[in-house]
Amino acid sequence: MSAKSPLPPLVEPAGELSREEVARYSRHLIIPDVGTSGQRRLANARVLVIGAGGLGSPALLYLAAAGVGTIGIVDFDVVDESNLQRQVIHGTADVGRSKAESARESIRGLNPHVTVRLHQFRLEASNAIELFGEYDLILDGTDNFATRYLVNDAAALAHRPYVWGSIYRFQGQVSVFWEDAPGDRGITLRDLYPEAPAPGTVPSCAEGGVLGVLCASVGSIMATEAIKLITGIGDSLLGRLMIYDALAMTYRTVRLSRDPGRGPVTELIDYDAFCGVLPAVEEDADADATITPRELRELLDAGADIAIVDVREPVEWDIVHLPGATLIPKDRILSGEALAELPQDKRIVLHCKTGIRSAEALAAVRRAGFADAVHLRGGVIAWADQVDPSLPVY
Repeated sequence: MSAKSPLPPLVEPAGELSREEVARYSRHLIIPDVGTSGQRRLANARVLVIGAGGLGSPALLYLAAAGVGTIGIVDFDVVDESNLQRQVIHGTADVGRSKAESARESIRGLNPHVTVRLHQFRLEASNAIELFGEYDLILDGTDNFATRYLVNDAAALAHRPYVWGSIYRFQGQVSVFWEDAPGDRGITLRDLYPEAPAPGTVPSCAEGGVLGVLCASVGSIMATEAIKLITGIGDSLLGRLMIYDALAMTYRTVRLSRDPGRGPVTELIDYDAFCGVLPAVEEDADADATITPRELRELLDAGADIAIVDVREPVEWDIVHLPGATLIPKDRILSGEALAELPQDKRIVLHCKTGIRSAEALAAVRRAGFADAVHLRGGVIAWADQVDPSLPVY
């Protein structure tokens, strides 16, 4: 099978379409490459979408509109107001509700012919393989590498293909991974990322931001790849990485090849450890490195001589900042450029949005000799929650 030949259809056709289904899907049925056979394959397909968030929202809506017969949703989170800028499957009235339940309601309102199954739990090594075995195809809309590697390895062990997507600020990436794809074309996430990126080097959307409409572009491409795999049409992104730049308005694809040093996946592992993610108990154990919002408030009220250093970006400072803080972005600290600006005669308290970037900056500051420096646990978000609820959060 050549690299350019279509993959065989992933799903067998269901029975005949009803009169209502013919009317609903008529614009598909008159496309020669889809037709009634392709639509019946979609009706018989079982697709699992991991995450009803930025990528999951458009993917779920378009898979449902396309007539995918069974859609599973893995999500245990609730809708937050900050989600609404991009997670279009949810509305203002859904804030505080289960994302999975909100998504199911939207799908039912869009297409009553679709069966929606909810899996409101954290995807883990103990449940992933069995769950994946219940579906034909997986869509991974997660935003952290520990879960991405788990999805990759569980899909390999369950012998399932999956569509992978990633977004950050103005750029998105999409590919199809399938360990035992026909024609010896097996490619997985471990061929693209043989080693996990170092902790802190790949910010989440919550830390770095994302253009809301980017999610629609990338999520719809993921849904397109799913439809192509189900029906066996077109040239899949298997073996290719598509990169979309919204600012330049460019799409380009990079050919992927199998890492010759990679062996087959034989078992699931501790993915937090593999990605260098510290368990919460370890973070809490390093108490001398952190200060809580209430502890910082008490120091300020007592007139303590401390220096509060905000390591976020200027655009975040413009949204909200703590009283008496000085802005010194993290990158200037890590490069060493701003170390001379840190006071030698005061205890330094670093902070960011949630504590991730300030922890990274703290390591550099302590290496530079500021042994008693600490960072604010939970960052500005925790300060607003525990000390000053009048502050805006983002």
